[in-house]
Amino acid sequence: MASANSFLSEDQFLCSICLDVFTEPVSIPCGHNFCKACITKHWAGKDQCQCPLCNEKFNKGLKIRVNTGFREVVENFKKHRVIAKNDVLVKPGQVPCDCCIGKKFKASKTCLVCLASYCETHLEPHQRVAALKRHTLTDPVQNLENNVCKNHNRILELFCRNDLTRVCVLCTEHSAHDTVPLEDEYEEKKVQLEQKKVELQEMIQERKKKVQEIKEVADDKMKDKDEAIANSVQVFGTLVVSIERTLAGLVSVIEEKQRAAERQAEVLVKELEREITELQRRITKLEHISHTEDHLQLIKMFHSFFSSSSSQTKNWSDISISGQHCVEEVKSAMVKLQVTLTKEMERASQEFSVCCGKILSEETDIVKKTVQPVTNLETLPEGVKLDTIRRQYAVDMTFDPCTANDLLLFSEDFKQVQTSHIWWIANEGPHKFNRYAYVLGKKGFSEGRFYYEVQAKRKTGWDLGVVRESMRGKRTFTPSPRNGVWIIRLRNNTKCTALNNVSVKLSLMKKPEKVGVFVDYEKRLVSFYDVDTATLIYSFTGCMFNEKIYPFFSPGPSEDGINCAPLVLSPAKNSTTWEKCSEFLGLIITLIFLVLISIS
Repeated sequence: MASANSFLSEDQFLCSICLDVFTEPVSIPCGHNFCKACITKHWAGKDQCQCPLCNEKFNKGLKIRVNTGFREVVENFKKHRVIAKNDVLVKPGQVPCDCCIGKKFKASKTCLVCLASYCETHLEPHQRVAALKRHTLTDPVQNLENNVCKNHNRILELFCRNDLTRVCVLCTEHSAHDTVPLEDEYEEKKVQLEQKKVELQEMIQERKKKVQEIKEVADDKMKDKDEAIANSVQVFGTLVVSIERTLAGLVSVIEEKQRAAERQAEVLVKELEREITELQRRITKLEHISHTEDHLQLIKMFHSFFSSSSSQTKNWSDISISGQHCVEEVKSAMVKLQVTLTKEMERASQEFSVCCGKILSEETDIVKKTVQPVTNLETLPEGVKLDTIRRQYAVDMTFDPCTANDLLLFSEDFKQVQTSHIWWIANEGPHKFNRYAYVLGKKGFSEGRFYYEVQAKRKTGWDLGVVRESMRGKRTFTPSPRNGVWIIRLRNNTKCTALNNVSVKLSLMKKPEKVGVFVDYEKRLVSFYDVDTATLIYSFTGCMFNEKIYPFFSPGPSEDGINCAPLVLSPAKNSTTWEKCSEFLGLIITLIFLVLISIS
């Protein structure tokens, strides 16, 4: 029989309607065979029966019966086809059939009820016997013993999302948990993994695009830098050439005056030497006259000498080399040099601002673009963090006198506040200044970040921080985060405390003279900084704002003339690059003038 089947083609056992192996084959009068269900469905609702292959027509009442002989042939063919398909030995990594004896064939299905894996041959009863058809079959399961519940001897076909473990349907300890079929969870996680892969790929593409943009910007900045350097070298080179040219002219004038003075000195020296010789000759003659013993002869010779010496000598006391004139020339040249340098400086400044204007004008935008994406300020060093906060989140703050204690005194611009010593009368009776008297800031905030600075020089006590809007108008309160108050306090010039739910003593190297207050509403953070040292004083975290918050200020008690200085709201400023360049250029020109003055 096996030999005969080897000559049979599968096409001979295919129904021409369903294109599958015959099931309950029937033969119609024309001799063609079809599945009983296929031909019945094909003729349903038609007035006349017709063969789908040869189109021969039959009566409507034609009865069709199963061709039992041909059915046996078809069933026999199916069995041999299954054996032929299954005649493959199991390979490493594949699930073997648990029923094969001797040579193990590859399992086709695993029964979750029988807890066994079957090849196509041994799976046939599960496809034929009614009781076995109700068993749940699944793809072959590797290491079946490890996938069976030890307590209930059932396959671990469910997944517990609470405990992240496999369970069977009888594990009652997981009955209240979120359990789903393992296959469903697997497919769901596969879908999520694909989604994550797509998201990661999109993030990679975005970052690659950003890398390219940054590289292009960096290349543009490099070109701008090279151009700015070249132009700056040219501008300063022109300025240096002008200075050198002017200096060379000044040196030339000084040297020419020196040569003129030397020529004048040479003439005067020769003339003086000639007069010295003449005077020495006269001394010799007078010496000769003085030795004459004849009185009359001495007198005559004396008169003859002086009458013959008619040439008069010069008065050399008023004669000198014209050095003063040279100094005046130098001063005049210095004035001209100063005028020239001033003009050159103005021209150089204009050219410098033009050649560097593109870079300098972008300074603020570059800083903002560089710093703005930085949302995690905690990763920055303290100095850089405070500089970033001051640059990005500084706000113009003023006091709100409507929220102030009666004894607080303000400046006209409401930027300064201090206390008074005067007693006052209220409805409750006489009161002195309350050390907890306060004033709030004019501007409130309900989102985002903001920063302001307070100068507290010569202060021995103060309170600074933020409060909820509901604190407005309250004369007295207990300062703590539970009451919507986040402040730090200085007392007795040295004792600094953070008024948390439990007071925290702050150990500071020195008393802060300028305090910066930074608030991040979304992150529920209030931080205090010593601006002069760029160090963190204290931070309140997990603040439950829940409503608009306002800056809080108290200048502290003022008694016996102590702690009278005001609290001053000061803007946070940073020098721009152009201001620094201007200062540097001014320093250069000043040094040049000093050098020239020292030369003169």
